[in-house]
Amino acid sequence: MSALSHAPSTDSPKIPRRAAAPATPPGRARLVRRLRRTNPLGALGGVVWLVVVLVPVYWAVVTSLRTREGYFEANPLAIPTDPALENYRQVLDNDFTHYLLNSLVVTAGATLLTLSVSFLAAYAIVRGTSRALWWTFSVFLLGLAIPLQATIIPVYYLIAKANMYDTLLAIVMPSAAFAIPLTVIILVNFLRDIPDELYESMRAEGASHWRMLWNLALPLSRPALITVTIYDALNVWNGFLFPLILTQSPDKRVLSLFVWSFQGEFTINVPAILAAVVLSTLPILALYAIGRRQLISGLTAGFGK
Repeated sequence: MSALSHAPSTDSPKIPRRAAAPATPPGRARLVRRLRRTNPLGALGGVVWLVVVLVPVYWAVVTSLRTREGYFEANPLAIPTDPALENYRQVLDNDFTHYLLNSLVVTAGATLLTLSVSFLAAYAIVRGTSRALWWTFSVFLLGLAIPLQATIIPVYYLIAKANMYDTLLAIVMPSAAFAIPLTVIILVNFLRDIPDELYESMRAEGASHWRMLWNLALPLSRPALITVTIYDALNVWNGFLFPLILTQSPDKRVLSLFVWSFQGEFTINVPAILAAVVLSTLPILALYAIGRRQLISGLTAGFGK
């Protein structure tokens, strides 16, 4: 009895268990993670930059709706109580549609030429095996280091010798030539991200390079193509040096030259000048609105590797 009474007890003391924490709802968990990733300083900087960008645009649009007398009398940022469209009518009466058509022809021609040459060159560089293609890619990289202003005299000489001076083609050719290097680099980086297995599967089915280019590379490169289309079209649309040097006749002017000459003619009529600026930016804004969904993905594509 004494042995049994002094035997150690086999029952271990029970440790109280902590109550399980209640499960966090999925929506609240996502909100918590989002708050942890927030960057207040970055958000504040973005808002400040947005205001810096939008205020001049707002001022230009509001001022273009004022009369010449109201421009000097009213608050420059106040919305006009009686908007006037006479400034836009005055711009349209100065052959605005003719210059708009010239700009559309030049921009479309230069952009299509740039995309055609650049996409073929980028595909050859990515899928080719010759070392000459990599040397060609190095030449395209070198083209980024040559400023446009440094070549204006040789370009003028070549255009004059080719009998293209004072034509729209004189603006199209050099504009496309200077847009090709950067376009090739963007497309090369994008085409490199297309898996080789897709090319090999089409090659196993007997597809040629032209078929792979048209049915595989072209559809998958749509974000990058839209990005470079908007970027190149914007540069050609806003181009001023080539139209100024390589054209002379008033009927060959593009919108950038029209706004410049319009400003010289209506120096004291600031609302009319801003009306011309607003009208000249509408087509490129429409192009951006069409391709805005693909723009960001195209800008970031090809740089993940």
